[in-house]
Amino acid sequence: MKPKQTKPADTPPTTAPKGRALEPHELLLHPEAQAGVRMVEWGKFAGDANLSVLVHEMFVATKEVKAGNLGMLERMLAAQAFSLDTMFTNLARQARLQDGLPQIQTLTGLAFKAQAQCRATIEALAEIKNPKAATFVRQANIAHQQQVNNGDAALPAPAPAQLAPPAPDALAGTWKQASEPVPAMRARENPESSKAE
Repeated sequence: MKPKQTKPADTPPTTAPKGRALEPHELLLHPEAQAGVRMVEWGKFAGDANLSVLVHEMFVATKEVKAGNLGMLERMLAAQAFSLDTMFTNLARQARLQDGLPQIQTLTGLAFKAQAQCRATIEALAEIKNPKAATFVRQANIAHQQQVNNGDAALPAPAPAQLAPPAPDALAGTWKQASEPVPAMRARENPESSKAE
């Protein structure tokens, strides 16, 4: 008889749609569980967080977003924009205090990256608050005359163009085309004669 295995306290209390406990591979596929693990690992500033509670809160938050309540996402983006602006200011200040050119270049490069990310975050927030209206544009075809072949079986397939051998004045840079039409041209002009051949 196998000993009964107990779940560790940090395992999220999630259930599958059929009411059974999730298998480890199924748990790895849940974005809320993955986000909870990342938050526990990177969020040490808040102290030790209970992974089960965190994953449950992530499920609640994602359900709200799915229902259309974007308030938490808006707050998160606004907070990130403020954090990135603070990073830009701090990195720019540190760059000003440096003496060596490589340190100045490194810190100003990082400052400008933080500034660009702050701008992108603000644009994302503005897009959420004021979404662009969908625009449907008809294609403007300005290619003038076009030929469309829709598989008409009555016409034979065109033969590749045939050129006559170069004339004696070919060394002068000119080529003379054969005066006789190519067989494909004859077939189009006179279908009866092409059948006789």
